[in-house]
Amino acid sequence: MGMSRDLRNDVDREADSGRETTGAELGGDALEAKDGTGLRAVLASDFNVWQAVGGVRGLTETALPSLIFIAVLVATGQLLASVLAPLAVAAIAIIVRLAQRIDVVPALGGVLGVAVSAIWAWRSGEASNYFAMGLYTNGAYLAGMLVSLAVGWPALGLLIGFTRGDAAGWRTDPAQRAAKRAYTRITWIWVCLFAFRILVQLPLFLSDATTLLGIARILMGPLLFALTAWLTWLIVRTLPPVEATAQPR
Repeated sequence: MGMSRDLRNDVDREADSGRETTGAELGGDALEAKDGTGLRAVLASDFNVWQAVGGVRGLTETALPSLIFIAVLVATGQLLASVLAPLAVAAIAIIVRLAQRIDVVPALGGVLGVAVSAIWAWRSGEASNYFAMGLYTNGAYLAGMLVSLAVGWPALGLLIGFTRGDAAGWRTDPAQRAAKRAYTRITWIWVCLFAFRILVQLPLFLSDATTLLGIARILMGPLLFALTAWLTWLIVRTLPPVEATAQPR
C-alpha cells in the first residue's frame, strides 16, 4: 500500500505541475488534484486531455526546465549555466504561483526534481546526468508495477479502486471480476509507458546524446502521460459503479 500512495502522488503531480521528471517520472500531487487533472481526469465522465496535463501552466512547468537546460547547454556549452537556468525557471514558477495566490505545493515536487537533477549533473560534471534521476524513477515504477502484477495486486487497481470507493474489494469479490481484469489491463498499459521511456531514453543516456535525450524527455512527458491516461479512461468508463457490483457485507 505504500507503493500505492507514492504512485498516486506521482501520477497527479505530473499532470498538475511537475516536470516530466528528473525527480519523479510521473510527477505527483495527491488524489486531491483539482479541476480534473491527473488521476481525477481518468475518473471523470468526460476525459479532457488539456485538463489532464494541467493546461498551459502544467505543460509549461513540466517541459520548460528541460527545454531551458538543453537550450543553454547548446548555446553556451557551459554546464554550470545549464543547470542554473532551469533552477531559475523553477523558482520563477513558484514566485508566480505565490503572486497569483495559487497553491504552490503541487509545484514543489517539480522544483525538488529540478534541484536534484541540477546538482547531480553539476557534481558529476556530466550533462547527461541531469536526466539520470528520471531514468531511475521510471525503472523503479516499472519494477514496482511488474511486482504488483506478479503478486496479483495490480497497482493501478489500488489507486483507481480507492478513488471509486473500493480500494481492494475487487480482488476477492466475484461480482467484480470485470473490474479486476480491467485494472490488470490498465496496470499493463502503465507498464508499457515506463518501459517505452526506458527503451528510448536509456540508449541516449548511455551514449551521452544529451540534446536528443532532452528532446525525448520533453516529448515523452505530458503528451505520453495524456495518451496513457486516455487509454485508462476508456477502460474505466466501461466499469459499472462500485455500489452496483460490490457484495453486501
